[in-house]
Amino acid sequence: MGCCLIAGILALSPRLVLFGMWIFGYLSQASIGWIWGFLGFLFLPCTTMGYAIAQNAFGGLSGWGAVFFALGIVLDIVIYYGGGRSRTQYSAA
Repeated sequence: MGCCLIAGILALSPRLVLFGMWIFGYLSQASIGWIWGFLGFLFLPCTTMGYAIAQNAFGGLSGWGAVFFALGIVLDIVIYYGGGRSRTQYSAA
């Protein structure tokens, strides 16, 4: 039970941070429209955050901006892969 609670909090954390970025206008500064922001919130929150950080702090997807964007992609893959892997572990038992 405790493990599921921790996994749920970790899964919601990127969305909470992304919501805060939207509230404070960080996404609009990165020229992310509301449709792309909403889709990023639902499906790829870490990638959307990485893109916003790359655009605002580093001026685009070059150099360190590309590193932050790639890190967001990797984090989203880890989140989705980890969730699918834990579901198959529990269903097999």
